[in-house]
Amino acid sequence: MVSIRQWWVQVSVALAASVALAASAQVAPDAQVKAVATEVTTVLKNDAGILNNQAKLRELIESKLAPNFNFARMTQLAMGRNWSKASPEQQAALSKEFKTLLVRTYSASLSNFKNNTIDYRPLRMQPSDTDVTVKTVVQQTNGQGIPIDYSMEKAADGSWKAYDVAVAGVSLVTNYREEFNNVIGNQGVDALIKQLQSKNK
Repeated sequence: MVSIRQWWVQVSVALAASVALAASAQVAPDAQVKAVATEVTTVLKNDAGILNNQAKLRELIESKLAPNFNFARMTQLAMGRNWSKASPEQQAALSKEFKTLLVRTYSASLSNFKNNTIDYRPLRMQPSDTDVTVKTVVQQTNGQGIPIDYSMEKAADGSWKAYDVAVAGVSLVTNYREEFNNVIGNQGVDALIKQLQSKNK
């Protein structure tokens, strides 16, 4: 199994193509990913100093990426069967801390960004679909390609939000699930919240 640390090393090369989506419901999800990927990549290439500035990186992620993730569903999927064991207050706290953890980890990983290019695979989607997978391949400077798949769902307002990312077939939420289940099984939900809070300090 790929460790969480290894997962983030791999996904760092794909962050310029992350799933910050435009709010327009008229744009197909793959077109939205490509448009925002181009915007984020341009920012990174035009401001070389941003890669060494964690505050600027977090600001970029908070403004371009974070609003377009469904963190509540990501947390629920990462929790698996243990989600129902958490109270509404605990669920809210878990979602908040998991979001903070991902944003901060994204910031650190984005520092490793190089001049990678992104290939977009044709989207298989029917007009009535509300859950799709956008497939991309990040071509690294060493010639190696890493497949990055974005699981996306259509929200009530018509926008598209991401609830999982798979790197080379390894799911983000699945990768966290084992760790979360172990903590909850041994110590309970509050212990997981405290652990996430500790990591985020």
